[in-house]
Amino acid sequence: MPARSTDPAASADTVDVALMKAGRTKIRYPARLLHDDGTRITVRAPWAAPHVRDFGFVRFEPGDVFTEHYWRDRWYAIKEVYAADGALKGWYCDVTRPAVRSGPLLTVEDLDLDLWCSADRTTVLRLDEDEFARSGLPTGDPAAARAAVRALDELAAMAEGPGFELT
Repeated sequence: MPARSTDPAASADTVDVALMKAGRTKIRYPARLLHDDGTRITVRAPWAAPHVRDFGFVRFEPGDVFTEHYWRDRWYAIKEVYAADGALKGWYCDVTRPAVRSGPLLTVEDLDLDLWCSADRTTVLRLDEDEFARSGLPTGDPAAARAAVRALDELAAMAEGPGFELT
């Protein structure tokens, strides 16, 4: 069951982030809205799960804080991941369709491809390419699949080059 914000005190500086996958809500969580200029939306939220998720190359755990950047005109999201002590762990990037915000709801459709870049930028990993191939997107929506692959290539170039463009 996805997490959902039910706080009656939620205000204009709070949004619910709904991460969709294959037409279903994968997770939904409250976040503090930091920025929305009509193109880029930035939110901050604690790690939304009550348990540790160990990927082998990074652990997401209670106390971690994510500063998440979404764009209405880009096919990815960049999430800065900070430990409870404020140390940057790295960047977790999701390949997504462009974000849609409707009032207090920010909806993002996950397209399976991901990229991890460690804080020291020595580890850059392209993730879930096998999951993407099995998703049906390459045959069901070839234009979206091409945009997704281009987005992953763009993220990898940023990680291996000058860094992430967050403006």
